[in-house]
Amino acid sequence: MNKEQLEHAESEMINWLSHPAELGKKPAKIECAKEFDYNGLHYYIFKYKKSTLGKWLLGVCGGYDGDDLENCGHVFSEMEEYNENNAEQMAVKMVDSVIEYWKEQAEKAEKAKENAGTFVNFVLLEESVFDKKAFLKTLKDEWQVEDEEPDKELDKEDETVILSYNGGIAAVSLMPAPVPEDEIVYHAGRNFRWSDAIETSKRHKAHLLVSVMGSRMSPTEAGTLLVKLVDSCCKQKGVLGIYANGTVYQPEFYMDFSQFAKEGFPLFNLVWFGLYHGKNGICGYTDGMRSFGYDEIEIVDSKQDPNDIVNFLSDVANYVITSDVILRDGETIGFTAEQKLPITKSRALAVEGESLKIGF
Repeated sequence: MNKEQLEHAESEMINWLSHPAELGKKPAKIECAKEFDYNGLHYYIFKYKKSTLGKWLLGVCGGYDGDDLENCGHVFSEMEEYNENNAEQMAVKMVDSVIEYWKEQAEKAEKAKENAGTFVNFVLLEESVFDKKAFLKTLKDEWQVEDEEPDKELDKEDETVILSYNGGIAAVSLMPAPVPEDEIVYHAGRNFRWSDAIETSKRHKAHLLVSVMGSRMSPTEAGTLLVKLVDSCCKQKGVLGIYANGTVYQPEFYMDFSQFAKEGFPLFNLVWFGLYHGKNGICGYTDGMRSFGYDEIEIVDSKQDPNDIVNFLSDVANYVITSDVILRDGETIGFTAEQKLPITKSRALAVEGESLKIGF
C-alpha cells in the first residue's frame, strides 16, 4: 500500500463529501476499507459516517496511475450503505458512472463550442432612421473595417447592410418597431449601473439588429467584430441604449469599453456582470459566456464587497474565454496558491439553464 497516495485519496474523498452539493461537511468518521485496480488505474474504497452513530456508507476515490499522487478525478459516493460483500462491485459501478458522466459533459461542451461564435445585439433608436453611408464611414475610419466585397452598391430602399469580413458575415438591419415593452423593461431593470435605463429604453421606437456569424472566425474574433459594429451604430443619431447580454447598456458605457477592441479583448461589451441582493448576501452573475461556448458563472450570497465580486467574475470570465478553459463541476479555482474555491454546476438563479456556482 502506498501510504502517501492513500492519504491523498482520503483527503480528496473528504473534500468531495464536504462540498455543499454532497454532505456539506466533513464525515464524522472515515476509513479506507479496500483498494483495487480497474482499467489499469488504482482505486481506494472508503467507508464513512455522516454522524458518529450513523451507518457506514460507501465511497470511492482514485484513478491513480502507478505511484502518482494526482488522480483523474474519479471520486464519488451514492451515499449507500457499505456492504463488505459487494463493496468492490459497487465501487466499480460508481467509477463507471463517473466516467460516463464526464463523457457526457465533454460531449455537451463540444456541442456548445460548435455553436459558439454567433452574436446578436439590438441598438435602440429614438426614431426609425438608419444612415447606412455614415455607418460604413464610421466603421472604416474608426475601426478600419470594410466589406471584402466592395463592389456591392447600397440599395436606398434596403434597410440592411451586409458585410463580409475576415471569414465572418455581419449584418446591420433597421427594424422599424420597438422591442416588446415588457421584455425591454425587464432587461433594462437588470442594469444596476444606469438608474434611467428603464425610462430611457421605453422611449425607443425602432432598433438596429446587429449580428455576426463567424463561420471561419474564432468566437473572440466574431465577438470583437460585433463590438466594432455596435460602437459604429452608436454614432448614429437618436441612439438610446444597447440591448445585449440580458441587459440594456448605456451608450456611453458601451463606447467607453469598446475601445479595448483596439488593442485587446472587449470583455465588458460581450459579457454582462450583474449584481443583486440575495437572501444572505450579494449575488453576482455573468450573461454572455454561452455565446463563446462556455457556461455562465454565478456567485451566490457572498459576503464580499460588490466591486470585488464583479472584479472576480470578470477575471474568471476573461481567463476562461481568452485561454479556452472549461470549468467543471466538482473542481476548484483560484488565482493564488492558497485560493481553492469550489465549483458547482446546477440550475441557474439569474440566467436561463444551468450555471457554474463559485464559492467566493
